[in-house]
Amino acid sequence: MPERLIAGAMSGTSADGVDVAIVGVDGRGLGMTAAILQHHHESYVRELRERILSIREGGPLDLGVLAGIGRAISLTYASAVFGAMEAAGLQLGALTAIAAHGQTLFHRPPDTIQWLDPAFLASETRCRVISDFRRADCAAGGQGAPLVPFADYILFRHPTISRAIVNIGGIANVTLIPASAGLDQLLAFDTGPGNCISDFVMRNHDPQGVGFDASGRLAAAGTVNAALLETVSRHPYFQLTGPKSTDGPEMVRVFTEAVRALGQQLRVEDVLATACALAASQIARAVTPPGGQAPGEVFASGGGTKNETLMRMLREQLPPQTALRGTGEIGVLSQAREAVAFALLGAATLDGIPANVRSCTGASRPVVLGCITPRP
Repeated sequence: MPERLIAGAMSGTSADGVDVAIVGVDGRGLGMTAAILQHHHESYVRELRERILSIREGGPLDLGVLAGIGRAISLTYASAVFGAMEAAGLQLGALTAIAAHGQTLFHRPPDTIQWLDPAFLASETRCRVISDFRRADCAAGGQGAPLVPFADYILFRHPTISRAIVNIGGIANVTLIPASAGLDQLLAFDTGPGNCISDFVMRNHDPQGVGFDASGRLAAAGTVNAALLETVSRHPYFQLTGPKSTDGPEMVRVFTEAVRALGQQLRVEDVLATACALAASQIARAVTPPGGQAPGEVFASGGGTKNETLMRMLREQLPPQTALRGTGEIGVLSQAREAVAFALLGAATLDGIPANVRSCTGASRPVVLGCITPRP
C-alpha cells in the first residue's frame, strides 16, 4: 500500500457532478508520486444542478435554499467518495483524507466561493476533510486559480520536452511546463470559455434536454459567425496575459452581449459553432502565443474533450507538428485529472507545504492552501 491514500474530489464550473480519484501518495512536496487507483463520477440530481446554475447565473438567492444546496452538494461528495472506494475494493477507513474542492458559486478575485460543508462531509464519511483551497491564495493577492499547476508539475514535467496541459471544463485553462523547468518557471491561466457558453445556449434552446451539445453535433452543423467571433475576441480579458482567471457566468455575459450588439437572428447551430471557435482560438493562442515557440506536446483533459467540434477546431489551429492528445496517454485519465490534482494539493496541505505557484496565480507569497476539518 502507498504511504497515504487520499480521495481527491472535484466539481467543476459546469456543475454536472462530482469526480473522485482515489490516489496513493508517496513522498512529500515536489518529490511526491501518485498512483491513481480508481476514478468515479457521481452526477448531481437535476434539481440540484438547476439550482446551482440559477445562482451562478444571477438568479434570486434565498439563504435557506443556499444552506440546503450546501448540504446537498456535500451529500453528493460523500456518495461519490463511497462509490470510488467501493469500486476500488477499499474500506473507507483506509483513507488518510478527502481533499474536496467544493462547488464554485462565484469567482471574481479577490472574492471566491466554493460551496461545501466540510464538517458535514467529514461526519458522513468519518474521515478528515481538506477544503476551501482557493481563498488563501486570494488573500495573498493571487487569483486563487489555477491551482492545478503544482500537481501538473509533479505529474507531467519532462526533462527534455516542453508540454502544455489543457483542461476544458466550463472554463478552459492551460499549464505551460518548459522542459526541465523549475516550479517557478511554470505559466498557467484561464484562457476563457470551455463549455460554459455552449452549455448555456443548450439550456435555453432545449430546457428539458441534457444541457449540453452532445459530442458537439449541433455545432458541427453550424457555421462560425466571423463578425461575432471577432467582436467577442476583442474583449479586454482576452488581451490580458497571465496571471488571470475568470468564471463561466462572466464569459456567458461577454458572449451574449456581443450577440445582442450584432443585431442579427442567428441559428442555434451557428451560435454553438462560434462558441466552439472562441474556446478553441483562445486555447490555441495560449498554447502557441504569437512569436512564441509551440510546446513539444499538448495534452488535453476535461469534459470539453468530448466535444468533437471543439477538438477539431483546436487541432486545426495548432501548428501541424503539434499533436493534441489526451492526458490518459501519459497515465492520468482525462476526467480524473483535476480530482487527482486536488488529492496532491491536499497532501501538501497536510504536510504544511505551500502549493500555490506564484508565477501562475500572481500571489505575493507562497501559502499553504486549504483548511483541515478533523475526523469526527
